[in-house]
Parts: sequence; C-alpha cells; structure tokens
Amino acid sequence: MAILKIARMGHPVLFGRAEPVADPGAPEIRRLVRDMLETLDDAGGAGLAAPQVHVPLRLFVFRVAEGRTSGDADDRVVGDSVVINPAIEAVDEEERLCWEGCLSLPGLRGAVARRWRIRYRGVDCEGAPVGGLAGGFHAQVVQHETDHLDGILYPMRIGDFRYFGFNEELSRAVAAGRQP
Repeated sequence: MAILKIARMGHPVLFGRAEPVADPGAPEIRRLVRDMLETLDDAGGAGLAAPQVHVPLRLFVFRVAEGRTSGDADDRVVGDSVVINPAIEAVDEEERLCWEGCLSLPGLRGAVARRWRIRYRGVDCEGAPVGGLAGGFHAQVVQHETDHLDGILYPMRIGDFRYFGFNEELSRAVAAGRQP
C-alpha cells in the first residue's frame, strides 16, 4: 500500500465533476481504495474522496469514529467504508450548522448548513449495494465527500464567513468567550 498525495486547495482536480466508476471490482479500483484508506489513517481524517488524491472518479472512503456521533439513531459508528458512484437524497428538510474541516484545506474550519438526515446509496468494490439512512455526523461526512465528487469544497457552502477561519484562531475565540 501507499500513502497518496492529497490535492490542496487550488488544484484543478478539486473543481471538476468526477467521472463514474465503470468497474468497481477492477484491480486498480481496489488498490485505489486500499491506498485511500491508508492515506485516511495517516492523515487522521473522517473521509477522503478520489479527487482529493488526484483521481477524478466518483468514489470516496469514510468512517465514523466513536465519539463523533450525535446519539441520533441514524448517526452510528461506521468502520472503514467505500461508496462508489454515490447518490444522496434528503430524508426531510432539517438542516443544521456543522463544523467542517478538509484534508485539502489544512488548518481551516467552517460552519456549513447540512441536511441532518439523508439516504445514500452506491456500491462497494464487490458491486454490492451500500448506504442507507444516515444522520448527524454520518450524514455530514457523506455529504461533504459527495460534494468533492461534484467539484464543491465546503467553503463554497458557507453562508456566514464569521464562522470560517484557522483552527487556532477559532479555538482562541471560543476560549476567550467570543464564540462566533
């Protein structure tokens, strides 16, 4: 396996629409997924989309770690997962502001309005269906990674830039009681 280089803000691959994966079980797709999971481990992230590692294909890997869930029934711990050729639909109209960061924009964080509950579907490397209902952080990470497949980075979804900044500055503001 190999740690992949993560595309940083400004790289053209991050702004294009990724192409569907024709053969989810192809050896190069399986290798890509393994390498992406290793890269995700190395970077300490929750999700990673193929365009973030310079591959313009519609797939992402993710996990929901213990302690990241909201306690909602559809927000559960999820181990290493792959979603190939994903589709998302909102379950209801509820949106909440969610703090997000991105491996392609290191050191930054922003609050993005996301659907709190979604249904998603795709396939894995065996071609088996994956997905289901997701809520809270689980829904947030799936939406964030799917956005990458459409060339959308989370700052493009920020409605109020008082809720965007460097991690250290935001932490200082909260510690000083100046939470945005």
